[in-house]
Amino acid sequence: MWARRETLWTGPRWETFLRGVVGRVLAGDGAQPWWMPRRVLTVVSADVDDTAGVGAVWLVWRPRSPRTREHIALMEWYGERWRYVGGGSGSGDGPVQVDVLDVRNGAGALGLARGRDLPHSLSAAPWISCVKVRLGPDVGHVLIGARRFQAPEHRSLIAVRTSPRTSHGPRPVVVALGRDGAELSRIAPHNGLDTHTWARLREEP
Repeated sequence: MWARRETLWTGPRWETFLRGVVGRVLAGDGAQPWWMPRRVLTVVSADVDDTAGVGAVWLVWRPRSPRTREHIALMEWYGERWRYVGGGSGSGDGPVQVDVLDVRNGAGALGLARGRDLPHSLSAAPWISCVKVRLGPDVGHVLIGARRFQAPEHRSLIAVRTSPRTSHGPRPVVVALGRDGAELSRIAPHNGLDTHTWARLREEP
């Protein structure tokens, strides 16, 4: 059973599926394939930074089953097409009640786009990673570094980024904005809790 489940996340069919998700995002369409029932495989969120040539897809396999499996897939534009470069999988976080902002690091992988002159090729390759963000009901937009995202209806999104291979780079500052544009909370790169949660904890007796 384990071997059969592992093959789901590898091979040409898996890469073709991911390319389809990336293509729909770039076209401004919904990331979920119309032909794939959400009870079987749900695309929670997908993000593509076409300027950097990278993308990330957040999926949940059998979301209502005891065998639920979460997977993060990272993509890179390389060789004139989108290619799967790696990711991570696990049992998932489960239902998360979010007041304003919840940020968690996602998967990371070494990019394929690198120079051909060894030994400099590995140091020139970008590090591709992502953050998973869950938002409270009052959040209208979220700033992740220099990028701005509209809060999705289901309140969960993924954001892809690149950084130098040698440092991996810190997680960007994430800021939750209300529907009127006012800042509701933020979380710094190395913090585990956002400012709203810290303020609430300080107020508790």
